[in-house]
Amino acid sequence: MKKIYFMLLTLFVVVTSVQVNTAQAASVDSGWLNTSKLNQGVVAVSYDVPKDKRIKVMISKGDKSYTYNLYASKPTETFPLQQGNGTYKISVLENTTGNKYKVISSESVNLSLSNANSVYLSSVQNVKWNASDAAVLKAKQLTQGKTTDEAKVKAIYNYIVSNVKYDYKLAANVPADYIPNNNNTLTTQKGICYDYASLFATMLRSEGIPTKLVMGKTSYVAEYHAWNEVFLNGKWITVDTTVDAGLGKNNKDAGLVKVASKYAAAKVY
Repeated sequence: MKKIYFMLLTLFVVVTSVQVNTAQAASVDSGWLNTSKLNQGVVAVSYDVPKDKRIKVMISKGDKSYTYNLYASKPTETFPLQQGNGTYKISVLENTTGNKYKVISSESVNLSLSNANSVYLSSVQNVKWNASDAAVLKAKQLTQGKTTDEAKVKAIYNYIVSNVKYDYKLAANVPADYIPNNNNTLTTQKGICYDYASLFATMLRSEGIPTKLVMGKTSYVAEYHAWNEVFLNGKWITVDTTVDAGLGKNNKDAGLVKVASKYAAAKVY
């Protein structure tokens, strides 16, 4: 558990402490930024990452920024604009030394959603899915015949907490830039808190239920943690499948909804 704490904490520190040298910014190249799904609250970045370079995407609104890694093996990635309507600055950054980066390309977009929750229905880098994924097909199977969002949420929740076990081996050896693979979590039926939260979000989003992946702290566990918030019956509820899977293992009745005041969000996706 300590290993996953430091991994998630490292992710948080990277997101919040990247130093950017804007003086070295190149001219804006709109070819790398795809805004065709801006009405869903997301943008796609296509960038040919050199194998010898560390490249990131920074998405800023006001004084708050989210930073993500780009990988040579994944030339296109989709990212959320989850800080509400307004102007966002999307930048491609190249590492220079240590945690310092220079801006390679930058562009601003304006988000104007009539439904702010729609961003939490999309496939993005750390909640990634498409219609043919095993996790999506499993969600469809579990919710077949269910007519309410509440029934669908409970069916998917019950499946995850009853079948997915905490992967202590992965937690002890997880890479600093780890990103969940939902189909792999479903197949192996093992994962860390990040995997639990991503799988739950994927399955619910594929059923049209807005779901956040949240990272931060909670009094339920000592480590930096990942959980979900689900929009149900007109309000956001806090759900923690990782904690509840552990409680279920010990034959304790967890209940679907956690006490929101016991959670402090640092990042929301």
